[in-house]
Amino acid sequence: MKTLLASAFLMVFLSFSANSDEKAKAPSTADHLQNVSVTIRSEGQWSNGEGSGVIFTRKDAKGNQVNFVWTAAHVIDNLRSTREVLVNGSKKTVVEFKDPMIVKEIRQNGRTVGRLQMDAEVLKYSNADDGHDLALLRVRKLNFVNDTVTFHLKDEIPKLGTDLLHVGSLLGQMGANSMTDGIYSQHGRLIKSLNKHVFDQTTVTAFPGSSGGGVYLKSNAQYIGMLVRGAGEGFNLIVPVRRMQEYCEKHKIMWALDPKLPMPSEDDLKKLPIEHEPKEKENSDDAEKETAKKNFPFMIRIYPKYDDGRPDFLKIGPQPFKTMEKH
Repeated sequence: MKTLLASAFLMVFLSFSANSDEKAKAPSTADHLQNVSVTIRSEGQWSNGEGSGVIFTRKDAKGNQVNFVWTAAHVIDNLRSTREVLVNGSKKTVVEFKDPMIVKEIRQNGRTVGRLQMDAEVLKYSNADDGHDLALLRVRKLNFVNDTVTFHLKDEIPKLGTDLLHVGSLLGQMGANSMTDGIYSQHGRLIKSLNKHVFDQTTVTAFPGSSGGGVYLKSNAQYIGMLVRGAGEGFNLIVPVRRMQEYCEKHKIMWALDPKLPMPSEDDLKKLPIEHEPKEKENSDDAEKETAKKNFPFMIRIYPKYDDGRPDFLKIGPQPFKTMEKH
């Protein structure tokens, strides 16, 4: 009997110790969101832009960590180009993108000690005017990071007043991985002169550079939307995760949100069309649309294009910040 009691006590003790060790090793909400957040830098022909992105990590068939990054389409639209080709005697438009750069800051003992910069390829793109303002990237280097974001894929929409966190590159790389808080302030904003899809509204503090950054439930760090536009630092619009689901389900890429679904092979990834929807003729009045854009500008940081050969990060001088719809 004593032996049985001792064995049971030992099992309970070991189980408690294992759980305690697991909890001790688990990163805090703040650390986790820092680990999955990056700056997106787009060096176009006429301008350089900086926004934010969030990492979603999957394992391929060989066991490598493949890092995908969700960001806003307008953060990388200055990298987009088209060309005409002949296919069986008919003209076809080919959409191509230059590689954006993924920048991750490294911190140690309370200070920034360096940064990692990786090229990424654009896998999917849905434009801001007629689509969902979403872009899915893949970091070209395997095993870049191990951390991954968790998306809020439940049917229930978080209630108004729910506490939220935002992590983004406020004012660009100089404000990389800034964390702010706020609340869910409204559901289902429909601004027809701006976009035919719904936005949700939050009060998390955001500045140019926040575009593409994640907004999360404070309670469990689940991603509930992507910050894209703002009318002031505490009045901003997000692409809600339910809208991202709609886009992913329609184009059969739910594996880029749901880790339980199988990841496609490399061959299947190469077959993915970058764009689906053609640019539709818009019904809204041009003046009305321009007013809407001024009221709710993109939260992207734009820098002038330099041609003097300065290294990438030295190009960013003390420039006045601004937001731009087209660059």
